[in-house]
Amino acid sequence: MADVPTQADESDIPVTAETPDSPVGASGVDHITLIGSNEEDTVEYYRDILGMPLVLRQPNLDNPDATHLFFDAGDGRIITFFVTDDRDSDNRPQRVGMGGVHHLAFSVDGERLPEIAQGLEDHGYGYNEFDRGAFHSLYTRDHNGLTIELAADKFEIPDDRRGEVLAHAQAHRVDSGAEYVKDEHMRAALEELGIPVEEIEIPSTAASGSGGL
Repeated sequence: MADVPTQADESDIPVTAETPDSPVGASGVDHITLIGSNEEDTVEYYRDILGMPLVLRQPNLDNPDATHLFFDAGDGRIITFFVTDDRDSDNRPQRVGMGGVHHLAFSVDGERLPEIAQGLEDHGYGYNEFDRGAFHSLYTRDHNGLTIELAADKFEIPDDRRGEVLAHAQAHRVDSGAEYVKDEHMRAALEELGIPVEEIEIPSTAASGSGGL
């Protein structure tokens, strides 16, 4: 089916990597905090399945009856959870509304996707796999039904230029009338920005575009 314009193409809000004039000026993600179930299940999933070290445990300073767990996501960014031992885990899919968390996405090595997928299966976690154009992703769920995306870059992109590359790829997507960013838009963006086009070989034949867990 040919690509057709979507709601995302009809907005007048500009897409750009230029720093906006704002009163705060955020400089990066420090940490993201979620409400977890209990400590044992949370550590088992985020440390033992996803491989994130537990780097800090202390009382929740706003609720001393809860424990605050800090996990290192691997790039200096931190994911934290408020947990209590009287909360049971519930792996049914979450249904969230406005203000809720739709999913968390973590970076993984694309060349290891088959190994990662097998590891999830071996530990009883299902997954779906998609070629998202700008990257390649496995989707699974944690022990509380939160969707977890394991995203693998398809091109080598400097961390400090990621937003710039995506903004340029967006412009190429719109110019071509494509529904979503594809490999050719990423290549064009990298070339335009003078960044070497170094593709990462991802051993997969997953479907492209839309879909989810």
